[in-house]
Amino acid sequence: MRELRDIFRLAIVSVGLLGLTPPLASASNKVTTKVTEPAPVDNSGNSAAAVVDPVYAAFDDGRYITALDLGKKAAAEGQATAATLLGRLYADGLGVARDPATALAWFRKGAELGDANAKFEMGMMLAKGIGTAQDAAKAADLFEAAAAAGNLEAKYNLGLLLAVGNGRPEDQVRAAALIEEAAKSGDPQACYDLGQMYANGAGVVWDDFQAAHWIGIAAEAGLPDAQVDYATLLFKGRGIKEDKVRAAWFFKAAAERGNPVAQDRLAHLYASGVVYDKHPETAAKWYLLARRGKISDGWLDMLLADLTPTQRKEAEAEAAAWMERADPAP
Repeated sequence: MRELRDIFRLAIVSVGLLGLTPPLASASNKVTTKVTEPAPVDNSGNSAAAVVDPVYAAFDDGRYITALDLGKKAAAEGQATAATLLGRLYADGLGVARDPATALAWFRKGAELGDANAKFEMGMMLAKGIGTAQDAAKAADLFEAAAAAGNLEAKYNLGLLLAVGNGRPEDQVRAAALIEEAAKSGDPQACYDLGQMYANGAGVVWDDFQAAHWIGIAAEAGLPDAQVDYATLLFKGRGIKEDKVRAAWFFKAAAERGNPVAQDRLAHLYASGVVYDKHPETAAKWYLLARRGKISDGWLDMLLADLTPTQRKEAEAEAAAWMERADPAP
């Protein structure tokens, strides 16, 4: 699901165990997920199930130049989804040089012809200022129109704008309702956002059970920040039965994905002997990695200071080895 999480922040406080979890919708939380191509329709409104569209068939086969040629012909004949697909080709540089301005022009054409997906794509470009001047109000208008046609991505992003009053007056209640629709469609990021809203009573009645439910779905889907928060809830038994072993699993999963908060929490577990056997060198390894993510922890600083030179050298070597695996040289 395409999103504006790198631009607009939900004004919600996270539920971190040590108060270190990054705020919802920060740039570090951004997750890129596959965007399903819109189902092509003919001019009568029939779906692709009934109409075989050669433009999309070529795109799906990776024959982008053919899709470009066929798309231009179809768009000239008034096929809205063909114009939208041409926008995607130019936006992503598929079969042609990447050209945001031309992409925007094709999305505008698709929007004028009535395609909700084109309205959403055009809204994203306006919201981010890609190929045009940034304009949150116009982006919100386009999201509104696409959302009215049932586009879930538009509903989600409109919800983010409403949550902070960008391009629209702030409306937490409607924001939560729109994000919930996206969450119920199975989008992990929307599930995480909705869980955070329940955890903080933002636009919904505060409900720890619902918070744990939705954050848990996002955590199971592999979102590192959701894994940190879900582990926190499991560790404290907040909205869900306490389970420190499962909490440790999620902390470790997020730590291995490079989440500095999870790395700090995992360091605490190894340092204190909770769930895992006490192991100061491993604790130090994870804290050294967490510090690279600008995490500061006085208690773990003392642990580092108490290490012998041999222990410190071992921890530094393990941290360096982890970084090499996480970011191999090209």
